[in-house]
Amino acid sequence: MSMIEQSQQFRERFKQVETEIGKVIVGQPDVVRGVLTCLFCGGHVLLEGVPGLGKTLLVRTLASVLDLKFSRVQFTPDLMPSDILGTNIITEHEGRRAFSFQAGPIFAQILLADEINRATPKTQSALLEAMQEHRVTIAGTQHILEEPFFVLATQNPIEQEGTYPLPEAQLDRFFFKLIVPFVTRDDLNRILDRTTKNDWAAPAKVMEGPEIMKWQALVREILVAPPIQDYAIRLLLATHPQGEFAPAVTNRYFRVGASPRGAQALILAAKVQALLAGRYNVSFEDIRKAYLPAMRHRVLLNFEAQAENIAADTLLAQIIQDVPETEKK
Repeated sequence: MSMIEQSQQFRERFKQVETEIGKVIVGQPDVVRGVLTCLFCGGHVLLEGVPGLGKTLLVRTLASVLDLKFSRVQFTPDLMPSDILGTNIITEHEGRRAFSFQAGPIFAQILLADEINRATPKTQSALLEAMQEHRVTIAGTQHILEEPFFVLATQNPIEQEGTYPLPEAQLDRFFFKLIVPFVTRDDLNRILDRTTKNDWAAPAKVMEGPEIMKWQALVREILVAPPIQDYAIRLLLATHPQGEFAPAVTNRYFRVGASPRGAQALILAAKVQALLAGRYNVSFEDIRKAYLPAMRHRVLLNFEAQAENIAADTLLAQIIQDVPETEKK
């Protein structure tokens, strides 16, 4: 099958998944597309929004549409790492006792980490190896997770009492951080029509694991011209204060810039954007579209930015304005 045929089929299948999710989720097209972008890039997603906006429902619907093993963990302060990863237990067989591994909920292909910031840092860190290397190590034994492996975590940005902010090392392992906005008046009407009547939609399963991995491989074949890749690199380096490419807004408000994983996310997400637009090469605009969700959780602001209550998105949007597409000689 040629690249043209594969890309056309990818767009059709992508649209099918979006359509099935849309049978349950009202509105939020940008969030749905962001989640699917991460899926086809092989990355994980952090969904942030106030309660009641359908974050958990979105993940459960995605699991219904994809024929993958699904598990959910409700993060609480008393949750232990073994509650996620699993543990060795003593079993008795024919009078003999032996250790047997009992797998935890992480041994799924789609893991919903609900309200992830309610667990202690020790429990949050239990996900680090799984998210990066798709395996877990327990009592010195490595256990490989089944592919594709996809973590979707949710957190509430408002209620901070009894929560533990995610460490930077874990935030960096999320491909995108997506902000779930409040719904519109029309969307609320549609939500009420769907949820207050006996008319629940049942999305169909339209995609399995091997097909997802096939599309992940196709995404990586999309070309990126050297000037566009350099543009992505300069956008990332522009988040590093006092660096060669740092604009004034970065030097004033940023404490720490994004890691190389941010550049990887920019390029891969831009490749998905190009495919969906019917192109086989990445454009400057593709990079810009991926910039905020790929970077907003990878930068640390300094005290001045916090004191002035300036959001990371505002500063990152200014960086996009300040960094030219081609480097000035």
